Amino acid sequence: MCMTDSIGFIGLGVLGSAMAGNLVNSGFTVIGYDTVAEKRAALEEGGGQSGTSPKDVADRSDVVILCLPTADVLHAVANELKDGGGEGQIILEVSTFAIADKEKARDTLAEAGKILLDCPVSGNRILALKKQLTAFGSGDEAAYEAVEHIIDGFAHRKFYVGEFGCGMKMKFCGNILNLVHNSAAAEVMVLGMKAGLDPALIHQVISGSGSSSSMFETRGALMVNEEYQTEGMNFSIPMKDSKLITAHAAEHLVPLPVYQAALQPYYAAVAQGHHDEDASSVLAALERAANFTRPKSKKEK
Repeated sequence: MCMTDSIGFIGLGVLGSAMAGNLVNSGFTVIGYDTVAEKRAALEEGGGQSGTSPKDVADRSDVVILCLPTADVLHAVANELKDGGGEGQIILEVSTFAIADKEKARDTLAEAGKILLDCPVSGNRILALKKQLTAFGSGDEAAYEAVEHIIDGFAHRKFYVGEFGCGMKMKFCGNILNLVHNSAAAEVMVLGMKAGLDPALIHQVISGSGSSSSMFETRGALMVNEEYQTEGMNFSIPMKDSKLITAHAAEHLVPLPVYQAALQPYYAAVAQGHHDEDASSVLAALERAANFTRPKSKKEK
């Protein structure tokens, strides 16, 4: 395969649209499909092509990437892909689902001679737009090696982590840290602000230090200016993933006390109406819990 590969991309949501755009910018021909017409149109405006169905995308593509919202959609798309494309076609599944659901999709596609790779990615839309995702590839190693150059088109770091399903196991570990770091960043910000520190100064001083994290630096910047409408990732994804992670940990009899504690501000944020905002708005929930109101800036007075 070469840079003239045709890449099918099914699922052009918050994350998928950013990944597909990066593939276009990397020189690939991208044929995308989403049930929402506006998302297909946006891909065309960015230099991609629009497919009419998952089967149409598979028929026109060398490799297909799936970035889907639910396991039910995954199974429906897998059944459609069985009838499209050619035998031996490689399909990358980059979403976060239960391993059993990905295994079921793998077996469905194998009936048609296709190879499904479990290749979830770590990062939100903000990082995806900067091509700063990390990919965890697992499954058929030869197939993974054949599409590494495609993964380079949407991720700046990639790893082959083992047999099918190991990608999700690694993703669960990463997601735990992601959520814990976000809640910890919010705790730090509200404590510092209520104690009299300027939020911009907190972010500036801690960023890049040994106490910092990627999450503090990216989401902390949104917290400083309360930019919660910025399209990073709303609460629907971490809330969905929390159920998968909890079940995965229970299967292996591993307690997750820190993760479960870090989830509590997420529940509070959703209860307070922040569900559709970026998850950095967990800070707003903690400000309310701390009975803290930010002083108005000179511009607001």
